[in-house]
Amino acid sequence: MALIVQKFGGTSVADTEKMRNVAAKVIREKKAGNDVVVVLSAMAGETNRLIALAHKVSELPNEREYDSLISTGEQVTVALLAIILDSLGYQAKSFLGFQVKILTDKAHKKARIELIDTKEIKKELKKGTIVVVAGFQGVDEDNNITTLGRGGSDTSAVAIAAALKADRCDIFTDVDGVYTTDPNVYAKARRLNKVSYDEMLEMAMTGAKVLQPRSVEMAKKYNVPVYVKSTFSDEGGTLVTKEDKEMEKEVLSGVTYDKDQAKITVVHVPDKPGVAAGLFMPLSERNISVDMIIQNASAEGYTDLTFTVSKKEMKEAQKIINAAAKAVGAKRVEVDDDVAKISIIGVGMVSHSGVAARMFKTMSNEGINIMMISTSEIKISCIIKRKYTELAVTALHDAFGLEKKK
Repeated sequence: MALIVQKFGGTSVADTEKMRNVAAKVIREKKAGNDVVVVLSAMAGETNRLIALAHKVSELPNEREYDSLISTGEQVTVALLAIILDSLGYQAKSFLGFQVKILTDKAHKKARIELIDTKEIKKELKKGTIVVVAGFQGVDEDNNITTLGRGGSDTSAVAIAAALKADRCDIFTDVDGVYTTDPNVYAKARRLNKVSYDEMLEMAMTGAKVLQPRSVEMAKKYNVPVYVKSTFSDEGGTLVTKEDKEMEKEVLSGVTYDKDQAKITVVHVPDKPGVAAGLFMPLSERNISVDMIIQNASAEGYTDLTFTVSKKEMKEAQKIINAAAKAVGAKRVEVDDDVAKISIIGVGMVSHSGVAARMFKTMSNEGINIMMISTSEIKISCIIKRKYTELAVTALHDAFGLEKKK
């Protein structure tokens, strides 16, 4: 008997008919003799509807009440699935985050899981119960409801799998696995049978929507095998697992893009110790993540400093950085949200030379100007004008021959 955690996203539970399909997949695993814990998102579009309601009544909603509101979508889906399973003759019980309990820090809207109490889940599993847990939500030490950020149900599922030492965590979504790029952008995209944790983490952080970055980070930390599958088909699938020698044979695993980017430049910054900290600490205190950072060469004791943030956080970041720039004596702040990030990713980059040169040459051949560059051992990212996103994706996919099966 194995312990399987299954996670179903919003499109998988979009209506009661689709939820019956989910129930069938859960029952199939149960009939195979396995213990099953199911983690659910809210119905497709429901969280967006709740967010819109919050902003309709307030431009900047109180964060505690905001989390209480937008976490309600998952309460509906877990209860409905438990009702469906019960009606089909299978013992099921739903749990919300605070009932489990999934303890988080106090960072509303993007809380991080600190501890999961598995006592209640294990008690129900011993009875043969199918346990259905609300994803995306938790509770802090003061019993305030918290949410884990968009896509947080993935993190909930992997965290629960890690806490329970589950044999596998299956992430069911509306695609049948992880592809070399977005199939909606390029028809030549190829599904990967297997991808390493590090590659998947870089893909998730640079725009791939299949898994939330924190879920991959947690899967790697606790060595949880994650299988990405389609809710609507039994074909395909991609295993996210530890790196092996076979993976290194391929130079690249994928090309990703992210249009949720804004570029902020602080102009004429005094070039002296403590200035960078003075600019970035206020952003950190508001839990605003900074992605790429470039500092130009110093000239006459001053420099320009450019960084990127999520477009969703641009207005708040701009407000904070305007005050910080004034405090450190910078001349002005410039903001550009008409940009996108293009990235190439692959563990094989470590042992293959000329990858960066080929990327830059390909972009040059297409007349695409590169504004910023960031690298790691297995990733190269560039900031470009937003209108060139699809062109860059297809050109790079072709340049590295990613459509070919290796």
